[in-house]
Amino acid sequence: MSLCVLILIALTLMGLRPCNLNAATSLQLSAEAELGKVLFFDTNLSAPAGQSCASCHSVQHGFADPDRHLPVSQGVHADRFGHRNTPSVAYAGFSPRFHFDATEGLYVGGQFWDGRAATLEEQAMQPFLNPLEMNNASPAELVDKVRKADYADRFRQVYGENALDDVTVAHQNIGKAIAAYERSHELNPFTSKYDYYLAGKVQLSEQEMRGLQVFEAEDKGNCAACHPSAPGEDGSAPLFTDFTYDNLGTPANKTNPFYQMAKIYNPDGEDFVDRGLGVTTGKKEEDGKVKVMTLRNIELTAPYMHNGIFTTLKEVVNFYNTRDVSDKWGKPEVAANVNQDELGDLQLTEQEEDDLVAFLRTLTDGYAAD
Repeated sequence: MSLCVLILIALTLMGLRPCNLNAATSLQLSAEAELGKVLFFDTNLSAPAGQSCASCHSVQHGFADPDRHLPVSQGVHADRFGHRNTPSVAYAGFSPRFHFDATEGLYVGGQFWDGRAATLEEQAMQPFLNPLEMNNASPAELVDKVRKADYADRFRQVYGENALDDVTVAHQNIGKAIAAYERSHELNPFTSKYDYYLAGKVQLSEQEMRGLQVFEAEDKGNCAACHPSAPGEDGSAPLFTDFTYDNLGTPANKTNPFYQMAKIYNPDGEDFVDRGLGVTTGKKEEDGKVKVMTLRNIELTAPYMHNGIFTTLKEVVNFYNTRDVSDKWGKPEVAANVNQDELGDLQLTEQEEDDLVAFLRTLTDGYAAD
């Protein structure tokens, strides 16, 4: 049984089975998800006020950062930047808990590029306290803001009369509420042209169909090896990720403002190397590996790769195609553990690259089907 099938079974048991367009689904948010939505958009929960979760996870940009001119996100303090490109939180709720799959011999699931948060709830708690993001000094500072918010009574209605009394419990419930919203239909609508194609409601164009063939063919793009494009055995919609980790040989992005950050935030300065999963696991054999993110809404989420080094889908596809046969890319940021088997010399023609990009654009939600 494949890893993807095992993941789909696990998601079903967790109540997170991907929907399909033929299934009847309720569009009503639960009380917990409604609370999470308020928290997600509240700009008063940073220090100073002014930044919300939605500031770096914009609805109009596939729930990724709206600023395409920066490779990474700017914190509430304008002179502070993280070291990674902000991933979309759309469809992130389908990622299983971070774990090591002994059968496959690899790490699976979790959140962030490096899997350091085991669950979506844990991920939602962290940006509030990160000095490079929302900058609250402590959970107590964050919880106090929620206590004073006009939705505090709603918080108590969802989690109990004493829900804001204990700081640790309240902080955890903030994470639960945001995760509930991020698991809702608003972030996981499955309304792309490709979803409608799978449901038999629209046809792909000739170019998009050629791109799908390149995407799936093992002797061409072979993208589906890590970004499964076929429906599940139960008809569930594909998530375009297998939730694993890979070192793609991405070069360092020296335009990243993180390299110029103060030593308190970046003690290595220009010598900083992003070890990715290697830091989370403490294992050198995982150095350079980052999470395989979903390709859903990829058209909206530029720049690309974990360090935002590429600005267009065409550039990404060309990198996958020619990494090992062109001098223009430079050396990998982490030379060890680079995937040499599934990319680097795909021998795609320029037309096939363009076809592949055309297909990727069918994964954008909000397609207006007749």
